Amino acid sequence: MGLISDNDERAYLEEIKHLENWCQENNLLLNVSKTKELIVDCSKKQERHYQPVRISGTTVERVDSFRYLGVHISQDLSWSRHTSSLAKKARQRLYHLRRLRDFRLPSKVLRNFYTCTIESILTGNITVWFGNSTKQDRQALQRVAPSAERITHTELPDLLTIYYKWCQTKARRIVKDPTHPNNRLFSLLRSGRRFCSLKTKTERLKRSFFPQAIRALNQGN
Repeated sequence: MGLISDNDERAYLEEIKHLENWCQENNLLLNVSKTKELIVDCSKKQERHYQPVRISGTTVERVDSFRYLGVHISQDLSWSRHTSSLAKKARQRLYHLRRLRDFRLPSKVLRNFYTCTIESILTGNITVWFGNSTKQDRQALQRVAPSAERITHTELPDLLTIYYKWCQTKARRIVKDPTHPNNRLFSLLRSGRRFCSLKTKTERLKRSFFPQAIRALNQGN
């Protein structure tokens, strides 16, 4: 990762060069054909033109989105592609849930199957993308749970509840770990009961993990 500031790509290109040198010194060979370049630019200004990245004399392919650790990251940090992929995969697995119901398995077993194979898909890395997902994207995901409720005949938690629960859990781990690089973001007010809210200038930052996590902690106190 590298920062391009004021159209100056030198720091970014130096990071790539450091990576290439490190691989050579440690007898590792980068597979350039499987290496992709993703430039994240959320500005509304006219499109900028960046010079192509070359590793070992080969040009690296530049892409609009990239799947990293199961999350589709787009160049504008929108999550529609990721959420549509999750919704499609979750709906496909509802078929298996219906088949188990047809075998007259208990509701407890059906619920466990939903939690392990469907809910786990919908909530994968949820603290990263859910806060800035659109209303339409959330609705597409939320339609899965009611379908599962009709199949299992049990009440299932909604994604918003799960999201805030995971934010609280992750935030508490950071607060308890003074060595965590983001521990300093969680500072208590003078009362010692609530955490100081982060100042945000954009809606994107306001809906990202750290402001949401602090909000979740304060609501849980």
